[in-house]
Amino acid sequence: MIFDDLKGKIALVTGASRRQGIGAAICRAFAAQGTDVFFTSWQQYDRDMPHTQDPHGPERLADELRSAGIRAEFLEVDLSDPDAPVRVLDTAAERLGNPAILVNNAVHSTRDGYQKLDAAILDAHYAVNLRALALLSVEFARRHVAGTPGRIINLSSGQSLGPMPEELAYVATKGAVEAFTRTLAAEVAHLGITVNAINPGLTDTGWITPEIERAFLTRMSMGRLGLPDDAARLAVFLASDAAAWITGQTIHSAGA
Repeated sequence: MIFDDLKGKIALVTGASRRQGIGAAICRAFAAQGTDVFFTSWQQYDRDMPHTQDPHGPERLADELRSAGIRAEFLEVDLSDPDAPVRVLDTAAERLGNPAILVNNAVHSTRDGYQKLDAAILDAHYAVNLRALALLSVEFARRHVAGTPGRIINLSSGQSLGPMPEELAYVATKGAVEAFTRTLAAEVAHLGITVNAINPGLTDTGWITPEIERAFLTRMSMGRLGLPDDAARLAVFLASDAAAWITGQTIHSAGA
């Protein structure tokens, strides 16, 4: 579906280092709408992860987006730096203009559990999953021209629906995203900004092994795992005028 109101707008998407990921899919989905895209990447984090590497992902994603006929820029930035949110918004404004859409997709995730959890693990998750998201969101709202449409879309992981053993720091911070979404939505509604969260469910972004897939397919009523494009289509809808009356919600688009 094409949303004409998105053409010519600017979307800021965090966490689009890997072309297999949800962030990259969201960038592509906006580009298909004629929306200019500014995205962030942080490949040092990706290099430490066991899943598929994509060393030239940001550059190639930017080229791919430009080939769709839109303007695209990116910034390699460590969002755990407290000063990063302002720098990201400043850079986006300098290169493309002020974004009307913010998608907080970047994430930090490591296995922990009660035997491993310590202050350093908690702080690393908090810095990216909650603090950076919160600071980007409030700075976006402060810069927003009141009365014009604005959209903040956060990525959750369904922590309110059930446990995720050995992911204590992750669930604590991502669960907080849903609470933050509800209250920020109430605070900025008068500005014309909607704030919503997406729980994409179990999504195959390259990290799912055949063993994990077999185990989870038995629980998936639609007979498949989620794909990055599933979350991307929902993000585009929430950014459009068609979703102007939806705010403060966490949408569990989990295919269950």
